[in-house]
Amino acid sequence: MRIDVLGAVRAFHDDGGPVALGGPRHREVLARLVAAEGRMVTTDTLVDDLWTDPPARAVGALRTFVAALRRALEPGRPPRVPPRVLVTEGPGYALRLPREDVDVHRFEDTLARARRDPGAMSALGAALAAWRGPAYADVTGSGWARRERTRLEELRLEGVELHARILLDSGHGADLVAGLGDHVAEHPWREPAWGLLARALHRAGRRADALATLRRARAMLVDRLGLDPGPELRRLETDLLNGTEPGAGVRTSWTGPGVRLGPRTTVDLARTLALAGGDALVHSRRDRLAAVEAAERTGDLRLTARVIAAYDVPALWSRADDPAQSRAVVAAAERTLAALGPDCPADLTARLLATVAVESRSGDLPEARLEHAGRAARRAEELARELADPALLAFALNGVFLQTFTRPGLAPERDRIGAEILDLATRHGLPHFAVLGRLVRLQSASALGDLDAAAAHAEAAEQLAATTEAPLVSVLTGWFRARETAARSTAPGGPTAAAAAARYRAAEDALATAGMPGLHRGLFPLALLGLRLLHDRPAPTDPRLDWGPYGPWAHPLVLLAQGRDEQARAALAAAPEPPRDHMQEALWCLTARAAARLGERGIAARAAAGLRPARVEHAGAAGGMLTLGPVARYLAEAEACAGAD
Repeated sequence: MRIDVLGAVRAFHDDGGPVALGGPRHREVLARLVAAEGRMVTTDTLVDDLWTDPPARAVGALRTFVAALRRALEPGRPPRVPPRVLVTEGPGYALRLPREDVDVHRFEDTLARARRDPGAMSALGAALAAWRGPAYADVTGSGWARRERTRLEELRLEGVELHARILLDSGHGADLVAGLGDHVAEHPWREPAWGLLARALHRAGRRADALATLRRARAMLVDRLGLDPGPELRRLETDLLNGTEPGAGVRTSWTGPGVRLGPRTTVDLARTLALAGGDALVHSRRDRLAAVEAAERTGDLRLTARVIAAYDVPALWSRADDPAQSRAVVAAAERTLAALGPDCPADLTARLLATVAVESRSGDLPEARLEHAGRAARRAEELARELADPALLAFALNGVFLQTFTRPGLAPERDRIGAEILDLATRHGLPHFAVLGRLVRLQSASALGDLDAAAAHAEAAEQLAATTEAPLVSVLTGWFRARETAARSTAPGGPTAAAAAARYRAAEDALATAGMPGLHRGLFPLALLGLRLLHDRPAPTDPRLDWGPYGPWAHPLVLLAQGRDEQARAALAAAPEPPRDHMQEALWCLTARAAARLGERGIAARAAAGLRPARVEHAGAAGGMLTLGPVARYLAEAEACAGAD
């Protein structure tokens, strides 16, 4: 059988005959199960989705709808034979049909193939032609259907533009002018559409009209958004002025599902630059904030929400590279959420909340802000699961991951999150989140002392990076290779401590130009200190070392290495509790070591309390980039000191 939802909801038997689906509620139940993509939807969720104020017998009514649908979908099913299409599963129901038998799934899969392979252009054209109107057109008044319509409309617009781009790239497309003109008129915020229209006009021999189109696009972007056109439009205008074939030599890349949230602004460029690292990453942060501020100046709340939420770049480190910028983005997201209130679509709400969680990751945030960010992360995850949006869920889980540093000992929890991100990314074609999942699991396996598993994740991340143009991955895995060498340098016949130090130095050189100061500053001295502690040697005392944010916890050991015990005691007493970030176990270990050496029982007791939840872990950048060795070693020292007479 076949089910169509790209328009009014309808179904057909194998012989082409229509299925009598019943009334509006019957159709909505079927549509809601289609939107779940084969996953089970609980009875409670279906009731909540069908009724704003469920009647007393809502569950009974739902069962009646399901029974009627089963009779309609499988009219020849004998009594007492279990249904094969609309099945009962656990506490709810699921629709069991091949994806090619449901038009919306067929469209999504075709679009995903076309992103990877321009040869799928014909199939994409057919999939676009299958749209008969707005998705779930006859399911009105339901929040879930509104959200799905919005999401699918964004995919349709992307498909229209991708189809046109492939045609133009292949040397055709003169006949696209009328269609693209209508497309631009209806969606003037979509910057790529202006470029496609200009290219189609040029292909039709209308160079002057093509240049006029680009001038209109520039005027719209500058006057309405305060933004300059992106590099693609600027390059296209230069090509037209120089008489060069537009798009010649330019490789179009569609590597993932993209942002499903609306207009193409300079924030999309910032998102791309962020994945490149180095100066591009630095510029991406600047451009992102400029785009957010420009969007706020327009007074268009929905546009502002989309611009803020579009920057769904995977984030691994729990200390912000630019804390001021992060605070500004969080403030803008929270202002926009408050202004939109209950009118904010659930997918935008989830993305804004996830943005709050991802950007609230500076290790020195106040307790109240950390708790707020944790709540935002959990709510974003809940909404993403309800919406069944894989890309949104991966981004929300990124926020959840960055809020799992509330206490030591949570490596297993982070591994679970990394595994789910990796699974989502693998199944739904989200390559950059697949890299994130691997790196999270690398950190977790390393923290748990499983260097073989961590090495396997490092290799897999590097292989993914080779196909997704993510140069920062090799910088991060280079640190893991150094950390691995350091750990193995304590074993008989293993590499020397000097070899480990050389690897750390090489990793430091690579990181210095990566554009990640929140990760870079202080990491190399801390790695050297960890290496010395592994070999029971005193802390390094080179005054040129910049300990960065880790100075308060490293200085007592440096002073002890210099024989300045009283100054070390004063520095230890002044050191605050370690921030809740990747380094908290490592910093507690430094505190424990200094307290034990100085006989400071009270501080040793606090360090022991901090370290006990992580007693089976290894300390250092949550395990993935440097190591101080097993936490248990430092915990034993602290407990012995705290319990001494």
